[in-house]
Amino acid sequence: MNEIEKKKPLHADAVEIEKAVKKYFPETDPLVLRKLEEWQKLKFGLLMHWGPSSQWGIVESWSICSEDEEWCKRKIENYTEYKNQYEGLKRTFNPVKFNPAKWADAAEAAGMRYVIFTTKHHDGFCMYDSKFTDYKITDAECPFHSDPKANITKEIFDEFRKKNFMIGAYFSKPDWHSDFFWWQRFATPDRNANYDIKKYPDRWQKFVEFTHNQIDELMTYYGKIDILWLDGCWVRHYSEADIEEERKSSGANIHRIQNQDINMPLIAQNSRKKQPGLIVVDRAVPGPHQNYLTPENQVPDRTLHFPWETCMPITLSWSYEPGLEYKPARKLIHTLIDVVAKGGNFLLNIAPTPDGDYEQEAYNRLKEIGEWMKINGEAIYNSHPVEPYKENKICFSQLYDGTVYAFYLADENENSIPAKIVFNQFPISYYSKVELLGSSAKLKLNINEIVIPESVGKNPPCKYAWVFKIS
Repeated sequence: MNEIEKKKPLHADAVEIEKAVKKYFPETDPLVLRKLEEWQKLKFGLLMHWGPSSQWGIVESWSICSEDEEWCKRKIENYTEYKNQYEGLKRTFNPVKFNPAKWADAAEAAGMRYVIFTTKHHDGFCMYDSKFTDYKITDAECPFHSDPKANITKEIFDEFRKKNFMIGAYFSKPDWHSDFFWWQRFATPDRNANYDIKKYPDRWQKFVEFTHNQIDELMTYYGKIDILWLDGCWVRHYSEADIEEERKSSGANIHRIQNQDINMPLIAQNSRKKQPGLIVVDRAVPGPHQNYLTPENQVPDRTLHFPWETCMPITLSWSYEPGLEYKPARKLIHTLIDVVAKGGNFLLNIAPTPDGDYEQEAYNRLKEIGEWMKINGEAIYNSHPVEPYKENKICFSQLYDGTVYAFYLADENENSIPAKIVFNQFPISYYSKVELLGSSAKLKLNINEIVIPESVGKNPPCKYAWVFKIS
């Protein structure tokens, strides 16, 4: 096992699939339902975590939190000095290579259809021009503020919208820069608000108003927004029973569990006044404002009967960290197929560099995925699950006209299609029509097996996975 593989996943189990399945609350707003149906057909999206901390090549935000984890160790001992240096990164953040049109082109060519961008992560730094903080990309102390593209969120949304992407705003509910959340009067033992909210309700109300105001800016000034993707599930309404349950299940790092209600019903209501049909994803908070589920770094072992999305970084980190190994295109394509076969969407995270570009390896992966999608995308988009979903090395999807696609997942060194593709559980009639996507060759069909001519098998139309259309 190399050093990359030894590295612990980054708080990757924040969304527990089994727990979420039991507590999903179906949406009733017809506009939201229509938007959810549209989103489910897109299948493949782009997530981007980015901020000033990319200059240090570290995990975004988490190193200023006092929770003791290997993956977010601080580089100096003195916490106050470290946090000052971390927040001082605003004064050197100057991503002069920022070119969102280049990203939009690469994402479109890869077959992606929607984008989620981190407008604000837990550290509180705004990648947009918020009027309610000076800790932002457009502040005069940030050297990038004078660039014509300084309002990074707006530039990204505008460029991806030109490609007809569905637009999503990631927004962190906790804000570790705000004095209304982490009050400077007290130490910050964990990720939660560091003061007693019952004792200081007026202070908490100021934080609630601050949060509402910042979200309202995104809903008002940044064009059509399709998804509000809220992170930081510990900032939520807790009943006394919830608090007790959370205390029992939390690790030694979590100390102050309390009701951190930010009035999600009002956020959803006001946001949808500005953005009718808005999908609201209050991640890992069971309730009516979690319109779809977002398991991190996980693919369910079966289909789920509600909207869901696997989010996963292209390396082992959500943030830019130089030297990390990129997941092979084969693994990414197989993950996409596995997710789609079970009825989900795949949201792939790519973290930009501090100078405002992707590493070349990221572009290489997107290019390889795009080459595969050009041939096989018809089996991905607009599809839904069909039993048995997966059989050995074969996954299935289906269109609403009854057309079925069988994906043969090639092993790492498997470069030729086998002479026979056999289905034990999926019935294929002798009268079915079968074709290999990307090939005009005629295939012989027997009951429950497809016979591949040797000339075709040795010259497959693409790498990594071969798709058979059955109609």
